[in-house]
Amino acid sequence: MTTSTKVGRLMAFTAKPGKGGDLAAAMLQVAEALRQVPGCELYVISQDSGDPDTVRVVEAWADEASADAALAAAANTTGPVSIEAVLGMLAKPPERIDLTTLGGVGL
Repeated sequence: MTTSTKVGRLMAFTAKPGKGGDLAAAMLQVAEALRQVPGCELYVISQDSGDPDTVRVVEAWADEASADAALAAAANTTGPVSIEAVLGMLAKPPERIDLTTLGGVGL
């Protein structure tokens, strides 16, 4: 098997009750902004079909440095999709699972 430097993340964001749609819309704006970010290979937003206040993100990055650089740039962003704005929509801290991305369809 070939060793890969690609990294992946599975994120789960739990919105305040009844605010899952607002959170999903904000995260879709984040995803749109990431289209131009070097190293972002996949950033998929999904709303949990069993709990619409839970928004999940599947990420794949070329390497850890790309993921870190995007997060650092986001920390300096203001406006409706700033990190502070997204965190303000949450009922609890986001859950994050780090992965070593091996490959598959779309990568």
